Amino acid sequence: MKSRNELMQIIQKYDFALYDLMLYLDTHPNCRNAMQLYRKYRTKREEAVREYVKLYGPIQAIQSDAEKKWNWGKGPYPWEREAN
Repeated sequence: MKSRNELMQIIQKYDFALYDLMLYLDTHPNCRNAMQLYRKYRTKREEAVREYVKLYGPIQAIQSDAEKKWNWGKGPYPWEREAN
């Protein structure tokens, strides 16, 4: 099992790669290799986010499991030092 910090770092790495690919695709919209990488990293990021939420709780309020109990207010928040 990955620690909270490890998972957050993985998510942040995918966020950076995806943002960089989006900028590249803005100027090269027909690049198949970039689109393939974008889809690959988006899927991997989604998997990492699902794992993080399952183990440590929501990263965003919209990920709170409102059916059982509102758990967004339960800290620490992902951006707080104590969470990482």
